[in-house]
Amino acid sequence: MPKKEYTTLYAKYAVCVHADCQCADTCLRHIGYNELLKTEKILRIINPTKCTKNDKCDHYRNSSPVTYARGFTGFQEKMYPAQYETFRFACIGMFGRNGYFMRRRGAFALPPLEQEMVLQALRDAGVTEDLPFDSYEERLNWVD
Repeated sequence: MPKKEYTTLYAKYAVCVHADCQCADTCLRHIGYNELLKTEKILRIINPTKCTKNDKCDHYRNSSPVTYARGFTGFQEKMYPAQYETFRFACIGMFGRNGYFMRRRGAFALPPLEQEMVLQALRDAGVTEDLPFDSYEERLNWVD
């Protein structure tokens, strides 16, 4: 995996020390451990007795990239005014006013769960067409 994909790893990320785990090669917690060992003096480690060393571990994080979406400024022009008002109020109810506008303009990437919430608000507003987000990006899902 290219080094640049670890740029979103933060120093206080809880990591796993079990190199002998059958999932160590695909677990972000163990991959993060190896990366943070190179740069940090202090690590936040998951209690080794609480890990099951298999894919059933509660702390396992899959290292496969996930598709995040940014912005949905184009939605408004594809809806009737009443639909957009219903959609906007539903989103403001979920994310708050500032949170809605930040998500709308693409200030930060939406994880899959939030994408589904926005798309459900579209369906609830009566939009039957599949509307795309402004852009998409592949990222590692460290915490979402």
